[in-house]
Amino acid sequence: MGAVKTHLITVPLPSAVEELVVDRRTGESWTAHVEPFAMADTVVTRGLWDDAYGVTCDPESANLPKTDVSWRDAILFCNELSLREGLTPAYEIAEREVPTPTRWRPHSEPELDDWSVVWHHGADGYRLPTDAEWQVACRADTTGARYGPLDEIAWYADNSGGTIHPVRSKKPNAWGLFDLLGGVWEWCWDLYDPDVYGSYRIIRGGGWSDPEWSCRAGVRRKTNPNATFDDLGFRVARGATTTPAVRPD
Repeated sequence: MGAVKTHLITVPLPSAVEELVVDRRTGESWTAHVEPFAMADTVVTRGLWDDAYGVTCDPESANLPKTDVSWRDAILFCNELSLREGLTPAYEIAEREVPTPTRWRPHSEPELDDWSVVWHHGADGYRLPTDAEWQVACRADTTGARYGPLDEIAWYADNSGGTIHPVRSKKPNAWGLFDLLGGVWEWCWDLYDPDVYGSYRIIRGGGWSDPEWSCRAGVRRKTNPNATFDDLGFRVARGATTTPAVRPD
């Protein structure tokens, strides 16, 4: 099997947009400026993952989403895929020492992170989409909770049969992006709320085991960057980035 290709689509169309992001946990909202960027039409598949690391993938599972990957795994993969294609990696990764806890850590106290990742915005390599970019790409110039009837566009609890399904087996949105809702949750670049949750990162989209309520364009959830789940994957992006979102104090 030859090299597995990443199919990128430029969004938003036709130009930059101002995207309203809402945090339903706190009731806060803010606007992010999103410039056109390139985003993969599907999440990273097992075939693409194995190809990037020089592993032979079982052809029968090559089109299934790659799951059980942490946010850190996704960052490392972005750099690996960039190097494979002769691009400049977007991320500079370093480890740092953190103090060993001397007492039980209250839930309200963020866990210290021993990973430091610097995103070089000028690099032409692959990266994770930002929270606002993902939302813009998902909506595809629509304004409702979903870009189409859920059974036609997504694998979720009511139609998945309790298992994962190949990418591109449901209808895409108007911009040609598949499975942004349902299928698997997707890692984004952004921290969720560092003052409260420390290094927790945002995940989007809902998964094959989730009820329809979770499969909406505006749903934002969080998890530990070291966490892995069988319904959590990611897709890659390249190009222009959002300017920093202005969040309320």
